[in-house]
Amino acid sequence: MSQRLRFLLDTNILIPLQDTMLVLEPSLANFVRLAGVGGHQLLYHPASKIDIERDKNTERRARTLARLPQYTKLEGAPSSPRNTAQTSPNDACDNDILHALECSAVHALVTEDKEIHSKARSAGFGHRIYNIQTAEDWLRRLHEPAEVHLPNIEDVHMYSLTSNLDSALFDSLRASYDTPERSFNTWFHNKAQTGRKAWIARIDHGEVEAVCIYAMQTDEIINDDKECLQGLSLKLCTFKVGEQIRGRKIGELFLKAAFRFATDNRCENTFVHTSPEQTYLLELLKDFGFEQNGTYGTDIMLVKAHPSSPPENELNALDYARLYFPHFRIDAAVRKFLVPIKPQYHHVLFPELAQQAQLFGGSSTAGNAIKQAYLCKAKTTQVQPGDVVLFTEQKINRLSRLWVSSNVMRFMTVPQTSCNS
Repeated sequence: MSQRLRFLLDTNILIPLQDTMLVLEPSLANFVRLAGVGGHQLLYHPASKIDIERDKNTERRARTLARLPQYTKLEGAPSSPRNTAQTSPNDACDNDILHALECSAVHALVTEDKEIHSKARSAGFGHRIYNIQTAEDWLRRLHEPAEVHLPNIEDVHMYSLTSNLDSALFDSLRASYDTPERSFNTWFHNKAQTGRKAWIARIDHGEVEAVCIYAMQTDEIINDDKECLQGLSLKLCTFKVGEQIRGRKIGELFLKAAFRFATDNRCENTFVHTSPEQTYLLELLKDFGFEQNGTYGTDIMLVKAHPSSPPENELNALDYARLYFPHFRIDAAVRKFLVPIKPQYHHVLFPELAQQAQLFGGSSTAGNAIKQAYLCKAKTTQVQPGDVVLFTEQKINRLSRLWVSSNVMRFMTVPQTSCNS
């Protein structure tokens, strides 16, 4: 669950929020909306009320004061020791508001006052003051995560799947989840109400046959030993591929979506817990860098480090890419190869870069996989495990696209390959 934040609103934020005669800036309106979505608290300082009471526009003053109680008053706010008998009323108000921030009464102050920003930077806590645009951006990153769109899967809200709960796919989930103490259906409805989302894959006639429910977590306790993953993490809550869709590499496609989501949303870890009987899933996860980290009841907890920046590590290139994929080593010790390939093969291998995912009269599943093999007629032993391969889409008289890949995911199962165009 995301942290519930306390925002102190400066007078210059409160007035446009309360004055119905003013046009509300979209960024301010969206900030208030997102604060409601996240359950964050918007507060005002008693000094702001005094400041508003000095407004010489009597009608505006009355409108603002009448609507002020819809926000929470910051109780017990200490007066600033910087204020003296000679301090002007405006400066005294600013000092009191800044002192509340200095005393950690709130997480952040939102103000458009440049002088307050300058005072806060001089006092050493300027990083806790936001203008409307930066505050909105903060909440947008928390509550409107970047979405991932890949061919062959859909990103949907859980509640859109409620009508599918009687299908065979969800029957199998209930069979492995339900106990006298817990019910899969109860869990599903509870999480659907929170707006949680899922990646799904359908079979040819449209029935959902694979599902990966996911959620971002903050400072999550992950196992029975109460270990905590600091910061943002991506949790894969339910991961199920049905029998009718096996062999289409949907499991790898879900992981591809998860890794991109974690990258785009700055998640430092991805984790999942599963039963020891799920041998196929366990092998898949461990193959992509998930490592066991204790237990969660009767389940095994698996965690994959997903650092936002490539970590320094002495691992060889192959093991490094397995552990930290999608990061891979590109230092001087790792060789690079350029492979031009015909457009139809480029589209098959990398359908997310093509304008359409349907080729050759049907849906290709080669592009679903993270691990792939590129086969050609010429023989060479130059490419070794851990080398980096650059694929280009070959077009007449020019190379138009460049796609970077670590060959740990492309060539580890191919003993001989070449750069045949």
